[in-house]
Amino acid sequence: MTSDSGRERILDVATRLFAALGYDGTSTRLIAEAAGLNIATVAYHVGGKRDLYLAVMERAHQAERAALETAVADLRRDAPPGGAGGAALLGLVDRYVDFCAANPAIPALWMHRWLSDAADVAHLESLYVRPLMDLVVDAVRDVVDDGVDVEYAVWTVIWATHGFARGGVLDTDGRRRGMDDAAELARFRAHLHRLVASALGLPGDAR
Repeated sequence: MTSDSGRERILDVATRLFAALGYDGTSTRLIAEAAGLNIATVAYHVGGKRDLYLAVMERAHQAERAALETAVADLRRDAPPGGAGGAALLGLVDRYVDFCAANPAIPALWMHRWLSDAADVAHLESLYVRPLMDLVVDAVRDVVDDGVDVEYAVWTVIWATHGFARGGVLDTDGRRRGMDDAAELARFRAHLHRLVASALGLPGDAR
């Protein structure tokens, strides 16, 4: 095993465990055992538990940033300014939903932080979340009419998507259905389109 492949293997396992159990509920020993390694090997490749968590969150951020930068670039290319870019804005929403569906560990990691997990690692929101929020909010603000609370609209998409990714909805039998259920994902997407169209004052045909 090369050093790079060993590190990636550990980070993959750590991501899965931090997403499932949270930082506070995961130990370095648990990560090592799940990776089939000893603690000394984990420490050699990545460091201690805090180092592991920071590496996991950085890797998650890099993936999310790459996806959003591409999506925002496409929005700026496709949407005319002044409120006429409804379809492109809903396309941006779809790109975010698709990213979370393809990377369910990432919304799970942030949901744990919303519940005060890893409270001693307090700088990640300002380091990672705020710049991405500014990126998206600035791009959307250039497209919609003045007077729309764009920041709250963007937060609403995040809250709803992370909540659905993590908790889903209950069917008539009390079973949870989420992003791995194509029908429920389509239903959630349609609902989010209506919500965003209303919040941003998009024309009816954009929905």
